[in-house]
Formats: sequence, C-alpha cells, structure tokens
Amino acid sequence: MKTRHRWLKRWAVAILAVLLGTGLAGPEAAAKTLNIITTTEDLASLAREVGGEHVKVESIARGYQDPHFVEAKPSFLLKLQKADILVLVGLQLEIGWLPPLITQSRNPRIQVGAPGYLDASQAAVILDKPTGPVTRAMGDVHPSGNPHYWLDPENGRRIAQAIQQKLAQLDPEDAAYFGQRFQDFDRRLTEAGKRWEQAMAPLQGTEVITYHNSWPNFAQRFGLQVVGYVEPKPGIPPSPRHTLEVIRQIKQDKVPLILVEPYFDEKTPKAIADQSGAKVVVLLPSVGGLPEVKSYFDLFDYDIRLLKTALNK
Repeated sequence: MKTRHRWLKRWAVAILAVLLGTGLAGPEAAAKTLNIITTTEDLASLAREVGGEHVKVESIARGYQDPHFVEAKPSFLLKLQKADILVLVGLQLEIGWLPPLITQSRNPRIQVGAPGYLDASQAAVILDKPTGPVTRAMGDVHPSGNPHYWLDPENGRRIAQAIQQKLAQLDPEDAAYFGQRFQDFDRRLTEAGKRWEQAMAPLQGTEVITYHNSWPNFAQRFGLQVVGYVEPKPGIPPSPRHTLEVIRQIKQDKVPLILVEPYFDEKTPKAIADQSGAKVVVLLPSVGGLPEVKSYFDLFDYDIRLLKTALNK
C-alpha cells in the first residue's frame, strides 16, 4: 500500500512539472502583458497602436487637460508602481508634476535612464529651440524646444517606432508581433497623411493667431502661418494692451482665425474676435479632448475638418 502511495505521489509531481514546463498551469499560462503608463492620451493612443493585445495602456493626463499643469494624485503613484514602461513627452512639459511621482513610485523599471523609461522627444523632430539663454522674463519657454511635437503626424510615426523598439527590447519573444503592428500603423498613417494634406491644400498660407504656442509642428506640416499669440509671452495671461495690439494686427492683416486650446478661457479670444472680425476655433491639441476623439487618427480628422468648416463659412 505504501509503495502504491509513493508511486502516485511521484506521478502527480511529474505531471505538475510537465504542466508548469509547458505553461499550462497557473497564471503563468497567460501571454506576457506589459503595463505601459503614458503622460498624455496621444502617447497612449500610439502605444495601443503598436502594442495591441500584448500591452495594457493608461494615460495620466486626460486629453482635455493642460499637460503642463496636472494635479499629482496618489492614484498616479499606484499606476507607476505597476508600470513596466513609462512614456513621457519630455522637453520639460511634465516638469511641474512628473519627477516627484517617478521618484516616489520607487519602481526601478521606470526611473530616468532605466530600461522602462522612454522620453518620446528623443525620437521626434523638435522645433523652436532657443538659440540663446532662457530666462523667466521670456515666459514659460522650454529650453530644449517646443514640446507639442506630436501634432505632426511624421513625429507620431517616429514615436510609434520608438515604442515598438522599446517593446521588442523588453519582450523579445513578441518582437515580430510588435514589428507587424508598427508596419500596419505606418501604412495607415501614410494613407491618412495623404488625405489630410489634400484636405489642407486649399488652406496653404492661411494666417492664424493662436492662444498658446502649441501649434508650430501642426502649422509647419499643413502650411498654416502662425503670426501672433493671444498670450503676450508663453504662459502669461493676456493683458489689455497686448489684446489691443492683437486686434490691430488681425484687422490690418485680415487674419481669419484665432485657434484656442480647450483648457484656456475663451473670454479674451472671443472679445478679440468680436472687435476684429476673426473667428474663434477651439482646436484640440490632444486625443481625448472630446469623447469622440479616441485615437491619434481621430485627432487630425477632427481638427482638419474643423479648420476647413470654419474657413468655408
């Protein structure tokens, strides 16, 4: 009897070893999933495009928020503690709130310089790099260049490829899957880019005033001319004197549009429009700025359609 029990015990142990070895027992049987935390919805959308079913993606900032100013919450720490990868805009866009969260998360995978830390700006073409010293007297100027670079689809392509390479580095077994996902995204972005450029062709050279300096990459890609700002300096609220100067400029140059991000107060832009004849257009700088703008493709579809409608009217 004892011999039989020993044999059964050995048989059970052997079967369990086979199951574990083939990945058929326990939670290890599930496919590997990388947890990605991004600072913005735009980066999250690009990460989902490339990562597919092999990633779980969450964004800290919402698309309707100003990413410069995000209130750090304890829930963000919990997300960062579980992250395998952190993707950020960089160029000091998140300087006011992200560094303490990274440090306090005590997650070695996403500390600056760690394998899971990805600064997307390193893959992008950056505009508006200051050529001299940067001081506070200049307003909220970013010393390494303008951080709104994702608003050029070509930079979106570069960011997606950087995410693909990072995913392949951390999960080499699924590298081919991530490569295929990027190739599909690349193809669809090329097709969409042709459509967007064709739609924007009649707007080439159109002069616009913007509230904040959020649009240099978008303007360069699609041929708009940004000729002034509602803010007298980046991050500085509009003054009555500067507002009058903007009104005179719009009247003199017949500037048709004032572009405003959804998180800025529309009172001053509307007052400028009323006195100058220009139209205020609330243009979305990020995915998620409205519920229906759910993806990187939706963002450009929405903004370009809005611009064309405003000018046609």
